[in-house]
Amino acid sequence: DAPAGGYSPEQALKYSQGVLGNHVSDYLFTDQHQRQVQLSSFSGKPLVVSFIYTSCYHFCPTITRNLKHVMDIAEETLGGDRFNIVTIGFDTAVDTPGRMRQFARELKISNENWWFLSVDENNIGPLTREFGFLYYASPRGFDHLAQITILDQEGRVYRQIYGTDYTPQHMIEPLKELIFGQAKRLPTGISDWIDNIRLFCTVYDPSTGRYHFDYSIFMALLIGLLCLGSILVFVIHAWRARQVRSDTGRAG
Repeated sequence: DAPAGGYSPEQALKYSQGVLGNHVSDYLFTDQHQRQVQLSSFSGKPLVVSFIYTSCYHFCPTITRNLKHVMDIAEETLGGDRFNIVTIGFDTAVDTPGRMRQFARELKISNENWWFLSVDENNIGPLTREFGFLYYASPRGFDHLAQITILDQEGRVYRQIYGTDYTPQHMIEPLKELIFGQAKRLPTGISDWIDNIRLFCTVYDPSTGRYHFDYSIFMALLIGLLCLGSILVFVIHAWRARQVRSDTGRAG
């Protein structure tokens, strides 16, 4: 069982990190438009997951505003069609689809790849345990981890991100790794070459808090490839010339 109130930061971190690499089960939700949604419907793309409760008037809105700021930068950098986001209400008695819809409207969130989900009371316990998310009732409502989880394309827990003051880099770098495959495969087509170039040439600028495409890196890669090509042409030309001289010598 998860530690209850009074758990130490070390216990909470151990509990949360303990689910890394685990596959999350296929839970059923209701979205803010009263539609049934399976967690498996988001497979195939990285999924960013946050837990909130809608009657929170400070901490959860702060977490979600910062997440929107970072996700907007992620969309600029990676493309909004490359990943999805869900916000799940864990106060099942209150966080109805209508309340989740209102929460999204108040925070001016209308991203097409972002869903606000309600879950029933029978599933919230197993769900939060699989995500390594801790919460418990308190006089203020609920105390809970400030945690964002990233699932990989197969629904495994890939990264946990904590707090409200993380930089875009903390969130976007794991998404880059998942989307572009960490350049582990050799490029087999134009799209693979483009992904590899975007992986290496899209860099974070701490002074602006945003990403940009560093053309100097691209030019260095291009010049390197041209140099390798020139060397290869020279070697082939020298080899052919040697073959011609050898053939001529035998003919004489």
